[in-house]
Amino acid sequence: MAAPLLGMGRSALEQWAEQHGQAAFRGRQLHDWLYAKGARSLDQVSVLPKAFREQLASQPPEGAADWIGRSRELHRSVARDGTTKLLLGTHDGLSLETVGIPAEGRLTVCVSSQVGCPMACRFCATGKGGLQRSLAVHEIVDQVLCVREVMDQRPSHVVFMGMGEPLLNIEAVLAAIDCLCTDLGMAQRQITVSTVGVARTLPQLAELALQRLGRAQFTLAVSLHAPDQALREQLIPTAHAYPIEALLEDCRRYVALTGRRVSFEYILLGGLNDQPRHAKALAQLLRGFQSHVNLIPYNPIAEEEFQRPAPAAVDAFRRSLQEQHVAVSVRASRGLDADAACGQLRRRLEGSLEPVHSPA
Repeated sequence: MAAPLLGMGRSALEQWAEQHGQAAFRGRQLHDWLYAKGARSLDQVSVLPKAFREQLASQPPEGAADWIGRSRELHRSVARDGTTKLLLGTHDGLSLETVGIPAEGRLTVCVSSQVGCPMACRFCATGKGGLQRSLAVHEIVDQVLCVREVMDQRPSHVVFMGMGEPLLNIEAVLAAIDCLCTDLGMAQRQITVSTVGVARTLPQLAELALQRLGRAQFTLAVSLHAPDQALREQLIPTAHAYPIEALLEDCRRYVALTGRRVSFEYILLGGLNDQPRHAKALAQLLRGFQSHVNLIPYNPIAEEEFQRPAPAAVDAFRRSLQEQHVAVSVRASRGLDADAACGQLRRRLEGSLEPVHSPA
């Protein structure tokens, strides 16, 4: 079945043009309009013959409203620090979040890989609504283009840390990474894939990345959030089927296959997993591992009573890990005045939106 053009590379677009009775150079023109100019519809691609555009408009591809495959902006929320969260509407009436996070000399785009999420992490607003479906390649790439368009800045980094579990959508995620690198000119080292852990998928991710991308240079970030299985199951109910020891063994296999270290994410929840004993247990768990720990102070959501950790507790946790020779950093909280936690904006506005194109 025909697919949207967004997500196709130059060679595929040349073949597509020839299959539709056009010269190959029309595919190269399309590539420029898709990725450099960010065209939202074929009507904007004025270099294509008008009759050809009209013919295509009457036969939209499967899985998109038109041949380009761009989404609609439903809502925009801009925080005081410039962090911009977009709620985007899909062709089938669903909504997803993407976020542009500006910093000095860089712009990071946090993209979603699914609409909703089946992992049901208690601290995450996205998981409260369950999974609706996985995103297609064009829907992932579109998020980066939307942030570039709204913020009028070229993204420097992309993190798969939005809605959904990327390892339950491996094929589309890897194809999107290929597109971001080959067609938008990003480097794999500027991309991070975050997972809460799905049994037996990390070695598969490594092998598929080597097959599809030629190398696996993106960063793998594994969400631990606890130093032991019992506490992890309290926070991540699906973890009962994937013991933390098995997860770490799969991480070691990933490192062996790719030669890349793993980054571990650890959300600090006030009074629950942010005490000195937790830091010591985490350091012991990761002993001998080629890794880095990224501490994330919790952003509260309405559905749970978890608390944001005290700054002193965050600093003490960080220092404890450093004293035990664990590489560690603390993620700066951004957009706290604009539904910062993943899935918050979507849940707050669900069912009450018409497309808009101005900041909230």
